[in-house]
Amino acid sequence: MAITEADVQARLSALTDPNTGRDFVSGKAVKKVAVSGSDLTVDLQLGYPAKSQHEILRKLVAQDLSSLPGAGKVTVNVTQKITSHAVQRGVKLVAGVKNIIAVASGKGGVGKSTTAVNLALALAAEGAKVGVLDADIYGPSQPTMLGIAGRPESKDGKTLEPLEAYGLQAMSIGFLIDVDTPMVWRGPMVTQALEQLLKDTNWRDLDYLVVDMPPGTGDIQLTLSQKVPVTGAVIVTTPQDIALLDARKGLKMFEKVGVPIVGIVENMSIHICSKCGHAEHIFGEGGAKKMCADYNVPFLGGLPLDIRIREQADSGRPTVVADPDGKLAQIYREIARKTAVFVAQKAEDFSAKFPSIVIQNT
Repeated sequence: MAITEADVQARLSALTDPNTGRDFVSGKAVKKVAVSGSDLTVDLQLGYPAKSQHEILRKLVAQDLSSLPGAGKVTVNVTQKITSHAVQRGVKLVAGVKNIIAVASGKGGVGKSTTAVNLALALAAEGAKVGVLDADIYGPSQPTMLGIAGRPESKDGKTLEPLEAYGLQAMSIGFLIDVDTPMVWRGPMVTQALEQLLKDTNWRDLDYLVVDMPPGTGDIQLTLSQKVPVTGAVIVTTPQDIALLDARKGLKMFEKVGVPIVGIVENMSIHICSKCGHAEHIFGEGGAKKMCADYNVPFLGGLPLDIRIREQADSGRPTVVADPDGKLAQIYREIARKTAVFVAQKAEDFSAKFPSIVIQNT
């Protein structure tokens, strides 16, 4: 009996994408199914960047369809397309940016900026167009972590061109001031400066803009989370009780302003001695997972307390580019895929597709 398109669709609806946990049909990844005699062709289009997974998914689907009775040659094509997704009500999208991911922490010193830059680099490594906005006006660290020096250009005298490193577009107040100059600004000035950095930068067709938020949950953070069109927020913490207390406040702040929580990243989960290999939970154990269970949010991953992460970020070559095939980079890439899948499963934003209605006298 000849294979039909319905047979192929039925198989694909029973086959789960390991990255999303959903089958390919309900996940809307199946774009085309063609049956020519006994030969089958399937076009899959992922809504999240996963260049490293294309071959794995291609083999998974091809192997499954090859087991259909009477199946001949099976061809599976895998592509990806990232679209704009919904943000808080009443907040307009930023020109040139499809999705904004805020990386936040309730307190400083938990590795938020290091996580933000490696998350951005991991998304780029998976095939997305990515930018980083350093929103930490008082302590900008992205210029150092990305190894960027110099001032941004302004071609029209009104807007700034982002600087680039490792395929990322980047903007920071650190590009505009001297390294030793302290920012003695009050809250409203900081908020205005950040809005300008976000909206007056010529972001070029970004799939994701990762915003490295300032630590804390004060007026600046609250205003930012109300005015910046955020698709989702990643909370960074350590297992320590003190850090978790503040991380919970950060999570509740985003909930209050209608920003969905993508999940929680636990930094410094465990320390492994570089000399003897002894593993020790210096800052406690299982704190982030317990917090995830309490608030019903995903645990995105845990990073060990590893000297290489610090050394690589300080030298301007973060882990994902310094050692792209290493174990630490793989953890960051997994966190990036989980983040992108979360964004892809949100409702799409169609505001840009609707024409503006202008009422005029005729």
